[in-house]
Amino acid sequence: MDNSVVSTWGSWTKSRDLSEQAGKLFGEQAPFKALMGWDGFALLDEDINVVDMCREFIERAYKESCGQCFPCRLGFTEMLAILEDLCQGQGSEQDLDRLQTLAEMVRSSSKCDIGRTSPRPLLDALRTRRDDFVAAAASGQVIPRARYHGKVTAPCIQSCPSHVDVPRYVEQIRFGNTEEALDVVLDDAPLPGTLGRVCVRLCEFNCRRALLDDPIAIKPLKRFAADCERACGALHDDAPESFRDERVAIIGAGPAGLSCAYYLARQGYRSTLFEMLDEPGGMAAVGIPDYRLPRHILREEAARIEHMGGEIRYGVRVGTDVTMEDLYEQGYGAVFLGVGAPDSMSMRCEGEDAGYQGFMHGIHFLRDVADGKRPLEGSRIAVVGGGNVAMDCVRSALRVGFTDVYVLYRRTEAEMPADQVEIDEAREEGVHFNFLVLPVKILADEQGKVTGLECQRMELGEPDDSGRRRPVPIEDSNFILECDAMVPAIGQRCSVGDVVGTDGVEITRWGTLEVDELSGQSQQPALFSGGDCVTGADTLIAALGAGKRAAYHITRYLGGDDCAPDADDYLEQLLERLQSHDKEAKPAIPGDQPRLHPHVLEPAERIKSFDEVEGVLDRSEAFREAKRCLRCYRLALVAE
Repeated sequence: MDNSVVSTWGSWTKSRDLSEQAGKLFGEQAPFKALMGWDGFALLDEDINVVDMCREFIERAYKESCGQCFPCRLGFTEMLAILEDLCQGQGSEQDLDRLQTLAEMVRSSSKCDIGRTSPRPLLDALRTRRDDFVAAAASGQVIPRARYHGKVTAPCIQSCPSHVDVPRYVEQIRFGNTEEALDVVLDDAPLPGTLGRVCVRLCEFNCRRALLDDPIAIKPLKRFAADCERACGALHDDAPESFRDERVAIIGAGPAGLSCAYYLARQGYRSTLFEMLDEPGGMAAVGIPDYRLPRHILREEAARIEHMGGEIRYGVRVGTDVTMEDLYEQGYGAVFLGVGAPDSMSMRCEGEDAGYQGFMHGIHFLRDVADGKRPLEGSRIAVVGGGNVAMDCVRSALRVGFTDVYVLYRRTEAEMPADQVEIDEAREEGVHFNFLVLPVKILADEQGKVTGLECQRMELGEPDDSGRRRPVPIEDSNFILECDAMVPAIGQRCSVGDVVGTDGVEITRWGTLEVDELSGQSQQPALFSGGDCVTGADTLIAALGAGKRAAYHITRYLGGDDCAPDADDYLEQLLERLQSHDKEAKPAIPGDQPRLHPHVLEPAERIKSFDEVEGVLDRSEAFREAKRCLRCYRLALVAE
């Protein structure tokens, strides 16, 4: 690799700096020859024509510009025209001065990040490679276009496991184009109504608007777009006009499986989803209570995917009713494994395997609640755990008739992995929180009925592998908590070996399937996987992203490709390494517009039923909230 070429990218003042970074990420040979973006440019190969690359970069910046402010609208148009002339062997040195003036004008006066950052590499190129521009103008020869790959990023996009283009759909809502906004979401996440209710909002936690006042209400805006579609009475789809001959079998109709089926359908591939439950959605359907996610929302969104070509066969357990060998013999060209994490983890608490009445694992408790049952009897219930499943259990317990509901968590509230909104709403509803407490023994009467828990108080010690401080028992601190029922909700495990067997695949010690991180392809080339059965129990949006990525690589496999990483994969990895924004740098605008919140039912009212707790923004609220978006786009371009 040639290290003699100039680099202006951030602190990488020499191309060897980029070479070293690329080497760490991709091996000895970087899969690209040049990088251009918000922090400058870097050339790793002297054969790259910097004038042509600037033309490509400014052309893409022009397309990404919202055009709402005069500097971008005029500046990018004129810059692109000058660069086009230069690449046609026309122009003069005076054009270069004009080009520099325009770039500086756009950079200093634009309102959004595309305008403020995109001129940077052009200005750097004019400063360090001016002779290349002069030579292009004087040559009288056309510069052929090279091959480039580009992506826009933003903190909200990069933090989303499925890389939903948040600024674009928020902008469409601002313009009143709810259908176009939904199209943007569907490009990367096929369950917008579901996500608009239960997504963990990693995008909001990384929203730069929070440096000024509050993050954008990204999740409620997604729900607004989805609910507008539902209000029109029909779910639109992207069903292909015709289908290819190859078919794909999908094991599990949960979020990962539904996502894979959706994006396969958009590429013209039929799929069959084998689901052991009698409805779609997997754990999202039977593990998330209706007050958070009404099941008809998930069913309607699954119906969209069925209409597009994803047939769902319910009540089929792969590994028992049908085997992997059966699927291949039935002519499926590839298989996607998208099962969840249905097995509960052990508490290592004395008595948890004794079969006591009043003891039930959290996911089974929620499954019974979803089926309309009262899973356990009594008035006092203790739920062990600090995640969203634990919060769903305690809030559901109130709704099925328990009057005294306790959370037992071995760390402090600050370490709880549950969504803070769920914690706050549980507390509002009357749930009692007990922190730094560990159950050590389940107490029962002679009939084997739970009567209480012996617990030990804890204190926080040194950090463990997760970075959280490890709970340490306090001697002689045991106490008794009386209760009629006990529900552990401390985590879930996978057991994919029961589904796919163990021949020709590698099962990890956590019961998950070993696959290629990028493609989801296993040691069996026709078997792909994603979601909880690869990562362990994770978020719904992570499962959707895994299904989307797997669908892309399955189509490559069915087309005869080897599924090796391509330029887009490499660019995505590079974007994850490059810091697009200073996390502490406040945007240069006043922060006097607090976030709008949807209406929420009062606590006394909401615990009476499983009616949905959170409402939807109305049209005027959604418009006002969408206007708060800073449009923090950054553009990156690499040359092959």
